[in-house]
Amino acid sequence: MARLRLRVLAGALFLLVLATAAAALSMAAEELEEDPLIEQVVADDDELGELNAEAHFAGFERRFGRSYRDADERAYRLSVFSANLRRARRHQRLDPSAVHGVTKFSDLTPAEFRDRFLGLRRGSPPELAAGSEPHEAPILPTDGLPTDFDWREHGAVGPVKDQGSCGSCWSFSTSGALEGAHYLATGKLEVLSEQQMVDCDHECDPSEPRSCDSGCNGGLMNTAFSYIMKAGGLQSEKDYPYAGKDNTCKFDKSKIVAQVKNFSVISINEDQIAANLVKHGPLAIAINAVFMQTYIGGVSCPYICGKHLDHGVLLVGYGSAGYAPIRFKEKPYWIIKNSWGENWGESGYYKICRGPHAQNRCGVDSMVSTVTAIHTSKEE
Repeated sequence: MARLRLRVLAGALFLLVLATAAAALSMAAEELEEDPLIEQVVADDDELGELNAEAHFAGFERRFGRSYRDADERAYRLSVFSANLRRARRHQRLDPSAVHGVTKFSDLTPAEFRDRFLGLRRGSPPELAAGSEPHEAPILPTDGLPTDFDWREHGAVGPVKDQGSCGSCWSFSTSGALEGAHYLATGKLEVLSEQQMVDCDHECDPSEPRSCDSGCNGGLMNTAFSYIMKAGGLQSEKDYPYAGKDNTCKFDKSKIVAQVKNFSVISINEDQIAANLVKHGPLAIAINAVFMQTYIGGVSCPYICGKHLDHGVLLVGYGSAGYAPIRFKEKPYWIIKNSWGENWGESGYYKICRGPHAQNRCGVDSMVSTVTAIHTSKEE
């Protein structure tokens, strides 16, 4: 009996060793398969030593023109940069159909990144979508929608802008949607003023009076549309240029170039979002930006991503099949215009997966608004 027990125990131990070895081999194979992609953006874990981190950091300083006030500040930023190298590698594993690595935000902690470069009023999607009394968009037919569509190819999208270290993303999303709607109504692309909204828009959500548009401290696209309707419209960026900080309101009603006639909220339905995009022009949307701090390119489709919305961006198009590594199927995606300059992402743009497999990834379908515009100008 004792010998039998020993044999059973030895057999179980042998099976455990085999399983462990198989798991190790599987992990090693996965590492070998991922490494060529990861090496484009981040060193392997065993290469993230102090000397290598210092070399990467020096290159980062040169590339983005960074300088720090003293040696202590530089040492601290180096430590943050090293942590972000590891974070980018984790993002790469969680989001393998995109490319993650060193970006111009790599010396910022996640909290600093959120505070300085996002700016959507925080809350759940229903809370964010409420309050400005927008109309619900009517259901549009979806038969015959193009397989791929991009408003950049039709002249309805202005240049990529940079909000700087000001939480004004909401104003860029708003102006972009109005620029597109104005173009569809008039055939003329007016580059509109975000600074007017930063300085002058203090519109509040009626359901939450404390949640007001507040310049560099954040806002919402729907309340911004409501402000534009009440103010009479937006000036051009040329007449009211962007400063990237809160200033005194200098709005001149005589210089309005675009007005909001009405705006609507679109249901969480990708076919309806696509139909409204094609019919009405670029759409103001919100997204969870946690993976965007390390994003370099490709179609982002993280395995795990929260739906808590913290960043306002502009939906300008969609594609049917975006590039993915060989072991992943190509993914349909949304094309998103961001407001962090052309030296971020794909020349200022971000792609995120759509379709049944995406399931509203990072909340991208949760808060979508469309606007109708009419044109006013002193020249007419």
